[in-house]
Amino acid sequence: MPASHFSSFALHSLRLLAAITLASYSALSSAQLAPADPDWKEADTLPPPAFDLARLVPFDVSVNSQMKWGIDPQAMTIGKDSVIRYVVVAQSPSGVMNAMYEGIRCATGDFKTYARYNKDSGWSTVAQPQWQPFLGTYAHRLARQGVCTNSAPAQSVREVVQTMRQTSERPR
Repeated sequence: MPASHFSSFALHSLRLLAAITLASYSALSSAQLAPADPDWKEADTLPPPAFDLARLVPFDVSVNSQMKWGIDPQAMTIGKDSVIRYVVVAQSPSGVMNAMYEGIRCATGDFKTYARYNKDSGWSTVAQPQWQPFLGTYAHRLARQGVCTNSAPAQSVREVVQTMRQTSERPR
């Protein structure tokens, strides 16, 4: 078999393998979601809680990210509506900090940003927060590292923190 024919065959095989892997991942991701509950209603959301950088529990977003990500467990709640609300903080190597008050709905694979924090002016609420899919976002990574167990929220904030600490201690 000529080398050029082999390279074309190898490239085609790699593309096919990548497509199958991506399709499998998509199927697994969506298979974990619960059927939509037509009677579900979001509970009233309290104002953003205070947070403390010293209490942040880190989580990994990407091995390529230089940003440090974390949540303050004392600013996390698990609502009766099964939404886990939390403050997430992202810090750059230069010290720039962004914080958001968000919620994750494990059953649907969605997240919502309720407010953003600015160190000079404090919290600014989002005018009309909307649920959006978390697949491929930092919220998805957070959900997979302890906030959600398949399509259900963690049972307690303590469970979230314990799982996140175990996850961040695993070798890569």
